[in-house]
Amino acid sequence: MSGHDLTYLVIGALAGGFINGLAGFGTALFALGFFLTIMPALEAVAITVVISVVSGLQGLWIVRGSVARHPRRLARFLLPALVGVPLGVASLRSLDPAVLKLVIAFFLLLYGGFFSLRRTLPRIERPTPVIDCGVGFAAGLLGGAASLSGALPTMWCSMRAWPKYETRAVLQPFNVMVLGLTAVVLAWNGAYHAQTMVHIAVALPTALIAAQVGIAVFKYLSDDAFRRLLIAVCFLSGCVLLIREL
Repeated sequence: MSGHDLTYLVIGALAGGFINGLAGFGTALFALGFFLTIMPALEAVAITVVISVVSGLQGLWIVRGSVARHPRRLARFLLPALVGVPLGVASLRSLDPAVLKLVIAFFLLLYGGFFSLRRTLPRIERPTPVIDCGVGFAAGLLGGAASLSGALPTMWCSMRAWPKYETRAVLQPFNVMVLGLTAVVLAWNGAYHAQTMVHIAVALPTALIAAQVGIAVFKYLSDDAFRRLLIAVCFLSGCVLLIREL
């Protein structure tokens, strides 16, 4: 591994790990650009998925109490998503993933830009089980079709008047489960060969340390500050996704 490759690998792991620790999602959007510079797409995705899942387990630990208190809320998102993922994969035959990613990028920009400029944020307090299930199912479809399972849950949860730990208690396990399923599929298809494991041996410890820094910052945020952070990350994610696709 050359010094150039090592630099991009470490920077990508730092960026992906930090945003995962801070917001509970976003590893792929912030790390993949660096990884794709030095390795094939399949290997870059395989490494990113491992970083996302393992870093996510650290974040999952700090919200375990909120997960235990609201298991049905998480299930309304997660169970429909697990149904949507294989349907999203099947839809690849009739959909253009690049076009789908551009649509989601513009939607993220519109959503993030609009709510970032507002002085007050929406506060949806009533239970919305049907919408929660619909968001989860659509997120599963997007995950299978374009690897964008976190976009819709993040936008929807940022509008809910939940404390930051309860919001993260949905987003973090949702992403860990969906991406864990992705990792299994990648492993089945032989994505984790010797060179990939060498890269993981460097990237994973780096990402774990960066995630701890992100978690430390998360703990100091107020509930409203965390909601604004999610909206800002949506906007930034839209920018990154748009630039990458164009």
